[in-house]
Amino acid sequence: MENNEKDQIQLPDNAFTELKPGEEYKPIMSPGQTYPEVNMWSVTWGIIMAMLFSAAAAYLGLKVGQVFEAAIPIAIIAVGVSTAAKRNKALGENVIIQSIGACSGTIVAGAIFTLPAIYILQAKYPEMSVSFFKVFFSSLLGGILGILFMIPFRKYFVKDMHGKYPFPEATATTQVLVSGEKGGSQAKPLLVAGLVGGLYDFIVATVGWWNENFTTRVMDWGVMAADKAKLVFKVNTGAAVFGLGYIIGLKYAFIICLGSFAVWWLIVPGMSIVFHDQVLNIWNPEITQTVGAMSAEEIFKYYGKSIGIGGIAMAGIIGIIKSWGIIRGAVSLAANEMKGGAKASVETVRTQRDISFKIIAIGSIVTLIATFLFFWFGVMEGNLLFAVVGILLVAVIAFLFTTVAANAIAIVGSNPVSGMTLMTLILASVVLVAVGLKGTGGMVAALIMGGVVCTALSMAGGFITDLKIGYWLGTTPAKQESWKFLGTLVSAATVGGVMILLNQTYGFASGQLAAPQANAMAAVIDPLMNGVGAPWALYAVGAVIAIVLTFFKIPAIAFALGMFIPLELNTPLLVGGIVSWYVSTRSKNAEVNRERNEKGTLLASGFIAGGALMGVVSALLRFCDVHLVSDAWMEGWLANPLSQIASLAAYCCLIGYFVVATKVKK
Repeated sequence: MENNEKDQIQLPDNAFTELKPGEEYKPIMSPGQTYPEVNMWSVTWGIIMAMLFSAAAAYLGLKVGQVFEAAIPIAIIAVGVSTAAKRNKALGENVIIQSIGACSGTIVAGAIFTLPAIYILQAKYPEMSVSFFKVFFSSLLGGILGILFMIPFRKYFVKDMHGKYPFPEATATTQVLVSGEKGGSQAKPLLVAGLVGGLYDFIVATVGWWNENFTTRVMDWGVMAADKAKLVFKVNTGAAVFGLGYIIGLKYAFIICLGSFAVWWLIVPGMSIVFHDQVLNIWNPEITQTVGAMSAEEIFKYYGKSIGIGGIAMAGIIGIIKSWGIIRGAVSLAANEMKGGAKASVETVRTQRDISFKIIAIGSIVTLIATFLFFWFGVMEGNLLFAVVGILLVAVIAFLFTTVAANAIAIVGSNPVSGMTLMTLILASVVLVAVGLKGTGGMVAALIMGGVVCTALSMAGGFITDLKIGYWLGTTPAKQESWKFLGTLVSAATVGGVMILLNQTYGFASGQLAAPQANAMAAVIDPLMNGVGAPWALYAVGAVIAIVLTFFKIPAIAFALGMFIPLELNTPLLVGGIVSWYVSTRSKNAEVNRERNEKGTLLASGFIAGGALMGVVSALLRFCDVHLVSDAWMEGWLANPLSQIASLAAYCCLIGYFVVATKVKK
C-alpha cells in the first residue's frame, strides 16, 4: 500500500507549463487534507541547517566572492535525515526544514556584500567602528523587511504567473524533495546526475584536473584579439551552471546572453577605440591607466558593469511601473483587512492561506520603527534628520525593488542584489551628503543602510523561491512565512559572529579574504563621501538601453542581468538553453519530447544539486586547510593553456552524457 502511495507522488503534467483557461494546478499535497509540516523535528533541523550553512556560506562568500545556493543542499540533507529516521509523509516537514535553513544563504549574501566594507575602510580611517550589534541588527531588520514586503506578492509570482517564469533554483529543489519522498525509480536519475555533476564540479574546484573556464586566450589569435581588439570569449564549464541554463530554457538564456555579448563584444571594444588614450577616472581616482592599456576584463569591471547596473536599475523602475497595479492591490488588500473588510483567512483554501495582511501591515510598521530607532541611536549618533532621511530611503527602495529581486530569481535563479545595493549606496550617499552627513560617519551610515536594503532584497528573492517550492508541493504558505522569521533571527546572529571572527582571524583588508563585492562597495563609497561623483553617464547609457528594449517588448531585466553578470557565467546558460531546445524538439512525437524534457529537467536539477552540495564540501575543505593536491602544482597546471583544452573536452563529454541520458523508452 505504501509503495502504491509513493508511486503516485509526482508533480502534475502542468507543473511547468502555462495553465489553459479554466485549468487548475493541483499540488502533490492535496489542499483539502492536512499533512505534518511544523513540528519539533522540522523546526530543530531547520535551525541546525540555518546555523551550519550561515557559517559555511559566509566563509566561502568572503573567500571567493560567491555565495552558494543553500536551498538545494539543505533539501538533500532534509531528505536524507527523514529517510534515515523512516519518517512517514515527510514532504511537508522537509519543505519547512528547507525554508528555515535557506535563510542562511540570503542573510549571508545581504551581509557580506556590504558590511565588510566598513572593516576594509577602517584600515584607511581608524576612527570608523563596527560592532556585532550593528552587523546583527542590520541583517535581522533587513531580513524581516524582505519577508514582510514579499508576502503580498506571493500570489502574483507563484500562482498568477504559473508556467510563465522558469524558477530554475526552485525547480531543482522541488525535484530533489519529490524524488526523496518517492524514492526508487524517480530518485535514480536525479541521484546519478547529482553524483556526476557533483564529482565533476568537485574535481574542478578541489583537484584541478581541468580549468574552470575555457577562453579564446588559449590560442595565439585569441591572445591577439584580446590584447589588440579587447575581444574575448569565455565559458564556465561547470555542471551546475549548465544545469541552470537547461532549466532557464533557450528564450531567457538567449536574451541574457545578448546583454552579455552587447557589453563584451560591442561596448568594451568600442570604449577601447573611442577612449584609447584617455584616463577616465572622474568618479574613481584609483584608475590610473588609459582605457587602451586596460584588459577587456578591466574595461568591463570599471565601465561595462556600471552600464549593467544602470540597466538593472531602470529595468527595475520600469518593472515597478508595470507592476504598480499589483503593488497597489497588495497595499489596498492590507488596508481593507485592517478595517475588517476582507474575508477571514480560514475561508481560503489551505494551500493559498497567507499570514493575515493585518499582521503584515502591523509587522511592517513595527519593523520600520525599529529600523528607524536603530538608525537614530545606533548609526546616526542621535541626529534625527539623518535618521528620518535614512529610514525613508531604506523603506522606499526596499519595498519597490522587492519585485525586481523576485523577477530576477524567477527568470535566472540569481539575484542582482550587489548591483541594486550599489545603486542604493550611491543614492544614499548623494542624499546624505546633501543633508550634511559626510566623511567617515556618512560612510558607516550609508553602508549600514546598504546592508539593510541588500539583506531585504536578498531575502525577498530567496523567499519567493521557497514559496514557489511550497506552491508546487502543496505546503501551507502561512506556515512557511511564519517560521521564516525564526530562520532569519538564527542566521543573522550566526553571520554577525562569523564575520567578526573572520575579521579577527584574517582581516578583510589583508587580502587573505577577497570580499570582492565589499571591496567594490568600499571603492565606490569612499570618493562619494569625500566629494567625488559617481559614473552617472554610464548608468544613463544602461538606463537608455533598458527603455529601448522595453519599447521593443524585449525583457529588459534579463538583458540587463546579462550586462552585469560576467560573460563566462552567461554563455553556459545559452549552452544549457540550446540543449534544452534540442532535447525537447528532436522527436516528431510530442509525447516523447515532453518525457525527454521532463527527464532533462530532472537531470539538470541533479547537476545543480550535486554542484551545490560539493561546493559546500569544497568550502569545508578550504576552511580546514585540507589540500588534495599542492597549491603550486594546481596554480602551475591551471596557468597552462592545456588545462583549458582539457576543460573543453570534459565539458563536451558532460553535455554528451546529458543528451544520451535524456533518452526515454518509447
